[in-house]
Amino acid sequence: MVKTPQASSPEEFSPEDITNEISAFKALSTDDKLGLLWEIYKKMGGSITPAAPGAAEPQFTERLYEDVKGMDSSAQLDFMRDLVNQTSTDNTKIYSSFDVNNKLYFWYHLSEGMDAGDIVQVPDDYELPGDASQLLTKITQLDYNQQITLLRQSVIDMGAQ
Repeated sequence: MVKTPQASSPEEFSPEDITNEISAFKALSTDDKLGLLWEIYKKMGGSITPAAPGAAEPQFTERLYEDVKGMDSSAQLDFMRDLVNQTSTDNTKIYSSFDVNNKLYFWYHLSEGMDAGDIVQVPDDYELPGDASQLLTKITQLDYNQQITLLRQSVIDMGAQ
């Protein structure tokens, strides 16, 4: 499943090392991207934990997280879709101001909130469609550093452009 973190840094891998996986992620529909991010969190959330908070500055993401947490579930889902679709709103502009590590941490924090029931959850009976499921399998076969690089590349362009 998920390989143990190596001593090397995620920055040692360039996005070119995982071009096919990044392209496959970008080709997914909005909801499939959200579903895949959730499934990645469920499968490898424990290994993301040291990477995201260790490199991020959570104080920059906390206000936006609290704003999203205070929304009703429909507005929370709309916000996440707006992030993926690069829709310009006040909150997606705030997200866009984060550096890539804070963006990764923000998504990690959203996943933690989903797990805790504070953020709208993926339905229990949700199943990834074929393309997204195949991509999840490929992602779990990557080594840890490639997984983190892929996640960073997946969330970097989200938000208002």
